[in-house]
Amino acid sequence: MIEERNKRSLEKILVVDLEATCWQGKKPEDQESEIIEIGICELDLKTLERSNKSGLIIKPENSAVSEFCTELTSLTQNDVDKGIKLEEACDIIRNDYHSQSYIWSSYGEYDHQMLRKECHLKKVKYPFSNKHIDLKVLFAVLQGLPKPVGMKKALNICKTELEGTHHRGVDDAWNIAGILAHMLKSYRLGLSID
Repeated sequence: MIEERNKRSLEKILVVDLEATCWQGKKPEDQESEIIEIGICELDLKTLERSNKSGLIIKPENSAVSEFCTELTSLTQNDVDKGIKLEEACDIIRNDYHSQSYIWSSYGEYDHQMLRKECHLKKVKYPFSNKHIDLKVLFAVLQGLPKPVGMKKALNICKTELEGTHHRGVDDAWNIAGILAHMLKSYRLGLSID
């Protein structure tokens, strides 16, 4: 049973990107940064095909979408007011993506830490397994870079165009999954089996 579960967990990887309320300059004292979008897609580890992408819009409880945040993410206060609670989003991720059975990844540690923090503060069951990969660091290591680079720079290094809108979770998750597919393909092509 454990062997079958481990085999299943290596069939695909979930790629996640969060967007959160943000401000230019100093954060207002009466507000906290909160998740406003969870972008997610699957990468099949055998075929390296991306699929099942989604952007779950979350209604913040303790902050408002600033003009700066809208310029960055394209999400407005009206958009997030129509969103769902974080708890509902986590339930969707668990049920629709079977998220506790698979490795998940994000481009950097921010998403990993932010989701853990917000789930803890809001007493929401964490939706993912403990198997997380920081793709930003992995990309830098595999490329031999002196330090990690942003997603857009990584796409340029991969000679891949940005698809969709940068800083939208749904599109960034898709693009990051493309970076991961590129890394895995390059690694597999570099292997020689005698």
